[in-house]
Amino acid sequence: MIREDIRNIAIIAHVDHGKTTLVDAMLKQSGIFRENQVVKDRVMDSDDIERERGITILSKNTSVQYKDIKINIIDTPGHADFGGEVERVLKMVDGVVLLVDAFEGPMPQTKFVLKKAFELNLPVVVTINKVDRPEARPDEIISEVLDLFIDLGAEDDALESPFVYASAKQGIAMMELSDESDNMDALFDTIIEYIPAPSGEME
Repeated sequence: MIREDIRNIAIIAHVDHGKTTLVDAMLKQSGIFRENQVVKDRVMDSDDIERERGITILSKNTSVQYKDIKINIIDTPGHADFGGEVERVLKMVDGVVLLVDAFEGPMPQTKFVLKKAFELNLPVVVTINKVDRPEARPDEIISEVLDLFIDLGAEDDALESPFVYASAKQGIAMMELSDESDNMDALFDTIIEYIPAPSGEME
């Protein structure tokens, strides 16, 4: 039985490309926090060492409600030292959001995590993050990401992966850079449309 009301995704990226901030933005929009609640940044990095070093070491999972769909999100480590943890997590999801910094572009760990996703035939939603930065070069980054797809032997359908632009820090996402946006709807809608619903028994 297909569970159309659920999506299971992992967010994968090179370290410091904004995964945890993106999850924060998705949580805030989903209404999981009260309007007047003060939310600390990097809410998913609960481990003391993670907070001290500003990196995610352990995979965390959370879920957000968007429209009538529950999106289960796993925030994965972006650091090469924790590659085994990433691989384990990817076997639990039905698709990934690949986050790429709009200035730095694909980095070594981007290649590593994307290769793992392709090996498991997971659909990929590419999100170009930090497009609000003055030095951002999103058009060039899209070309670099597509080159990486080709280098990794991506199937034709993977080359049709959707691209979303975002500023996780501002909590906005859009399909075109020229679009006006004050929310993450473009990313949520793309996840729901592109990532398949899981199959499973009703409890």
